[in-house]
Amino acid sequence: MIVFPNAKINLGLHVLRKRTDGYHDIDTCMYPIPLREALEIIPSHSFSFTHSGIPIPGTLDHNLIVKAFQLLLADFPKLTAVAAHLHKNIPIGAGLGGGSADAAFALKLLNELFSLGLSQKQLEDYASKLGSDCPFFVQNKAQMATGRGEKLEPISVDLAGNWIYLIHPGIHVGTKEAYAGIKPTERDLDLKAILTAPSSWKSELVNDFEKGIFSNYPEIAAIKTKLYNAGAWYAAMSGSGSAVFGLFKDPPEEIKFPEHYFLFSEKLT
Repeated sequence: MIVFPNAKINLGLHVLRKRTDGYHDIDTCMYPIPLREALEIIPSHSFSFTHSGIPIPGTLDHNLIVKAFQLLLADFPKLTAVAAHLHKNIPIGAGLGGGSADAAFALKLLNELFSLGLSQKQLEDYASKLGSDCPFFVQNKAQMATGRGEKLEPISVDLAGNWIYLIHPGIHVGTKEAYAGIKPTERDLDLKAILTAPSSWKSELVNDFEKGIFSNYPEIAAIKTKLYNAGAWYAAMSGSGSAVFGLFKDPPEEIKFPEHYFLFSEKLT
């Protein structure tokens, strides 16, 4: 069976406070975008995981697809060994949730492949054990995310008809580095209210990570400026970076970036 895990962007991201468990409480809207990779899982005589495309760092034991299989295997002994292959296409360390999507889609695929009968809520509970962003990709639609990102609430945000231009400069921003530049701040602004008025997004829809990341990496800040100069009605860094996206009513004239930058553009549906 083959599935196609997709990326997400963040529309606003507020870091509110540090928790006693070491995580941070956040407030954000996650929105799926059609930048995809391919994941195939089939029954096998022995477990294996292989990958192609963008290189994946780290050992096998740290891969979220492997962890997803092991998580279900602990509760469902009837699972047999599988062979999994991922073609990686979503940049790593970019704030796009690629690894989280892989984990969630693996859970959904295994649930179907082995007829486990897990509900959406159960899948989200398993996904939350793998990572803060993982539960989002179970429903895979626009949702408000609070807590550490695992508490989800549907929201009516529709970007269909807009063109998205997504640029990744090849800079890996780790979560620890991103949070080092953050001063958690309680907000009076209602993010959900801001999201209902797209005309205010440019001035009011803020990603708290931008200030620290842009200070450390001026080339990332320059991407956002370039997107606005090209006519984007909204542009922002996604998640903790370093990918930056711009939303356009019509496709802009050619935007030139260095050849080593990753560029994705598509009309949203």
